Amino acid sequence: MPPLLEVDRLQVHFPIHQTALGRSPGSVKAVDGVTVHVNEGEAVGLVGESGCGKTTLGRAVLRLVEPTDGQIRFAGEDITRLPPRELRSRRRQFQMIFQDPFSSLNPRMTIGESIGEALDIHHLSSDRESRRVRIGKLLESVGLRAEYADRFPHEFSGGQRQRVGIARALAVEPRLIVCDEPVSALDVSVQAQVINLLQDLQQQRQLALLFISHDLAVVEHLCARIAVMYLGRIVELGPARDLCRRPRHPYTQALLSAVPVVDPDSKRSRIILGGDVPSPIHPPSGCPFHPRCPVAEARCRTEAPPLRDLEPGQQVACHLA
Repeated sequence: MPPLLEVDRLQVHFPIHQTALGRSPGSVKAVDGVTVHVNEGEAVGLVGESGCGKTTLGRAVLRLVEPTDGQIRFAGEDITRLPPRELRSRRRQFQMIFQDPFSSLNPRMTIGESIGEALDIHHLSSDRESRRVRIGKLLESVGLRAEYADRFPHEFSGGQRQRVGIARALAVEPRLIVCDEPVSALDVSVQAQVINLLQDLQQQRQLALLFISHDLAVVEHLCARIAVMYLGRIVELGPARDLCRRPRHPYTQALLSAVPVVDPDSKRSRIILGGDVPSPIHPPSGCPFHPRCPVAEARCRTEAPPLRDLEPGQQVACHLA
């Protein structure tokens, strides 16, 4: 069976406006040739530092940001250049949960109106009563009471608002949900509740998830596979357990070394990366990680490593792995 979502050599470049002297400094290469796929009912994690292009990739997959080059296929259909009218009819199959649960909800609409708007757009309720019942069931499915439908977003806590965002994404019965750091704005105590909710819904409804996060511990718990992103590119991809136990790329090793360990006697050594993340306007030649890599060789400065197969199910873009 082909993957539900296939992203092939996707690029998203944002042009920079001309300077006062009339010169164009180029473009921001937010996503620079990413290839990744998500199977039906599978959860795939996308991790990396802030600014590496994770959110842009997630938005490009849903065509909220237009790709510069490459291809996006959903359920075997190329949706990369679909016109807006045709794309709108496909959008029922893929939805998004946004990072900030407050700004993603209209403060002037009750949560029932916010969830019901999706039902109205896709003609999924035949009358007001069936619409009301469906909204109530959606709220109950995410751990909220049906009567909360008449309340406004400001009457809820951050965790409750994120549950509303999840209910809204589920309203149209999608096959894929892109989760853009859905717990990063929440308290630690609430994060676990939302993660467990997403895990339960994913298993019950056989949802495919593209879960974007900078927290490897959360991603390992929720996802079957993990893709590690650096400066707009995938540098390592593999089964979650294997990648977290035996990371091959130096960048993945550095990310994992920063994950807190419960055991106080653990002797894990922290890998500190030198320098700053290079600018996506002028990325380094060769391997994009070589200016900060603790094991870089001379060829890393000139030769860009492709994403190659390492072991069954695992890929890495590094000369030295």
